[in-house]
Formats: sequence, structure tokens, C-alpha cells
Amino acid sequence: MTIPEQNKKLDLNRIVYIGRTFDEYIDMFSLSGDFLKEKRVLDCPAGACSFTAIGNKKGYDITAFDIAYYYDVEELKDKGLQDIEHAMESISNVRENYKWEYFKDIESLREHRLSALLDCTNDRRKAKENYIPVTLPKLPFEDNSFDVLLSAHFLFMYADRLDYQFHINTLYELLRVTKGQIRIFPLVDLEGNTYKYLDKILHYLEEIGCTTDIVQVPYEFQVHADSMLIISKGMENDKL
Repeated sequence: MTIPEQNKKLDLNRIVYIGRTFDEYIDMFSLSGDFLKEKRVLDCPAGACSFTAIGNKKGYDITAFDIAYYYDVEELKDKGLQDIEHAMESISNVRENYKWEYFKDIESLREHRLSALLDCTNDRRKAKENYIPVTLPKLPFEDNSFDVLLSAHFLFMYADRLDYQFHINTLYELLRVTKGQIRIFPLVDLEGNTYKYLDKILHYLEEIGCTTDIVQVPYEFQVHADSMLIISKGMENDKL
């Protein structure tokens, strides 16, 4: 499926340190308490999201990783504050590329981003062991370490700076450390176009024994970003 190009592109110039809230994750990935219960979950890359912080407080078992976690907590907080303002300015220039229902306006969006950043920052101060510094596509975990892996706003959003081979290498590694299911959101790039190699990726996953499903979710902020990819790992690729 090809989505017509947007007239404008969100210009972030860099992969920013911005996060989504726990409630956004629930909607982006169609999650429930029953689904998360008694599962070991990996959020990757997690950035400044509050999913790990809030989820663990609720009794779930969630680990986060991100290349950003090599840096000091306070340094990252300052970067996050700057990146939020940069993103708000950029988004305000391309408002037509977004649906203003989940968030009423720019100020509402800013409040959610600040809430996620502060929850993540506070939790990193207290539970640093839950935030693992990692440089993809290699992960420091044993095979089949996690039941569920969630990946938001990375694969395949930055297709203009992360090439197809990087996506393949990363997916292979994500599958190696996951024994159940991977969920990826969204399936569009920064322009709102469906990732151009999505069909090729799906074919690759099916070739190595995975089952794939594209599912519409109850979350759409960026126009057309309302679907996730569910990758279910088959028995034959348990030792990737």
C-alpha cells in the first residue's frame, strides 16, 4: 500500500530524545493489563518514554534500552527539554500533517511529552538497572530473553537515515532476544508515507518462519500513522 506524499516534511534534523506516555503506549500497541501480566517486556529504543517507569510501578516487568542511556540522567533531561521545544516548533509549522483529536493542541502535546520525560528521568534516577545503554543492531541479551518486544517511532520512521540493511540486521537481533512477539509502531516515515520496503520486510520475515499481521490501533496523531506490525516468532526460528 502506498500513501500519497504529504506536502511538507517534519524537519527534526536529528533523532530526538522525546518520549510518549504509558497511556499512549497502551493505545499505540493495543495493549491491556492482562496481556502485559506475567510477561517480560522490552521497550526498544525507549528514549524518554514513561512506559517502563509507569509500567513497573503497576507491577509489570519492563526493561528499556536506548543509545541515549550512555549519557548522564541530568544531561539527557536537559536535552529532552530542548528537543521537546524544537519538536513543538517543527510540528506547529506542519499542523496539517497531524490529527488533533488525541491531543487538542500544541500545549496539550507539550504537556504529554514533558510528563513522559519527567517520569522517565525520575525513574532512571531510582532504577537505573531498568535502563540499558545499547547501540543497535547488537543487543546484550541472551536468546529468547523477553516475551514481548515493543518498538515505537524508530523502525521504520527514520527510513531517510537508517537504510534497509540496518532494518534487516536490527529485526534479526530483535527476533533473537524475543521468544514471543514483536510489535512495531508506526509503519510510516516522517513524511507520512508507508515505509517503502515494508512488503520486502514482510517477505523476509515470512521466509525465516515468522507470522506477520498489520493491525489498526486506536491511536493516530501523525496522519496515516494508525497501524502496527505484529511479528510472531515461530518455533523454527527460536535459535536465531
